[in-house]
Amino acid sequence: MTFISARLSSIKPSPTIAVTTKARELKAAGKDVIGLGAGEPDFDTEDNVKNAAIEAIKNGDTKYTAVDGTPALKEAICAKFKRENDLEYKPSQITVGSGAKHVIYNALMATLNEGDEVIIPAPYWVSYPDMVALAGGTPVFVPCSSENNFKLHAEQLENAITTHTKWIILNSPSNPTGAAYSHDEMKALTDVLVKHSHVHIMADDIYEHIVYDDFKFVTPAQVEPELFDRTLTINGVSKAYSMTGWRIGYAGGNEDLIKAISKIQSQSTSNPCSISQAAAVEALNGPQECLKDHANLFKGRRDMVVKMLNEIDGITCNSPEGAFYVFASCKGLLGKTSPNGSKIENDTDFASYLLEEALVAVVPGIAFGAANFFRISYATSDEALVNACGRIAEACSNLS
Repeated sequence: MTFISARLSSIKPSPTIAVTTKARELKAAGKDVIGLGAGEPDFDTEDNVKNAAIEAIKNGDTKYTAVDGTPALKEAICAKFKRENDLEYKPSQITVGSGAKHVIYNALMATLNEGDEVIIPAPYWVSYPDMVALAGGTPVFVPCSSENNFKLHAEQLENAITTHTKWIILNSPSNPTGAAYSHDEMKALTDVLVKHSHVHIMADDIYEHIVYDDFKFVTPAQVEPELFDRTLTINGVSKAYSMTGWRIGYAGGNEDLIKAISKIQSQSTSNPCSISQAAAVEALNGPQECLKDHANLFKGRRDMVVKMLNEIDGITCNSPEGAFYVFASCKGLLGKTSPNGSKIENDTDFASYLLEEALVAVVPGIAFGAANFFRISYATSDEALVNACGRIAEACSNLS
């Protein structure tokens, strides 16, 4: 009899973490590896946020808090939702977890039964399917083509909904593609969802503030108020405020769902870090200028990376509306042979080739449910990105 739970056979380790780990191992061995796998801003956390954490420590805010967030942080989140999304939540409709990923996991664990289906547009963030499976649900993938900039059509959504559908997960802007839904595009989807009262919406808005070219971010419950009670609006401080390690995510939703999420959290992690919660209060209530500054820097990097990749024979790359990723096609390079005689059969082979020959770490598209693509995170310095794209170009030119 095996000691390990059978449920673990339904999930796999995070491919993005695996790529980052491999890159670190090569760096530790003395290799000049450029890692473009991690979804983490390279900016430091703002000083006012760090100072708020220091003051919390000095003031003795180092004890357990309420399981799903301090009153101060819940009030700050309510104010944020009202100010930025025109959504009115009460503190009793807010939950705080150790990162947005934690909130998503808790929500799925609190709601899914065997046989429940969760619609996941593909390409998707690598963790969605595994979290659904771990909670006993069934992921239902809907492929979204690069020709439609990787976005879900209303007709595709309608066709994917069954009597067993419990959730749809909408991530806009998206990891891995950076695709974001305009108001009209989101309205087309919410018009479908209004007709299906048994379907709930999980809006993963973690990249909300990283958008470009005057793009106007919207979230489903904002576009269609009729869906307010059926929507869990998820966000966090990790990406926008460069606070990945602080591990604070949050959500607003139906009060019964929020209570269920809190019940799960009470028997797993209990409260998020008290110091991090104090820092998050300052991030949400304090000066917001850094959000535009970060987005402007990322836009310059996006433009540079998209241009350099599209100049490489065999690679094509859409220009994303948001986040800090590009999802480029390597289809034009498949079937070619590397200098050592290895054939590039798929995107995994291509990513391995770049890591071994060019010392550039990218994530193969198959990890996100889309073969023949690869993801680059441009959340790193301009110098590193120029160097990496140059190495990729040279490596591709060496294929025959």
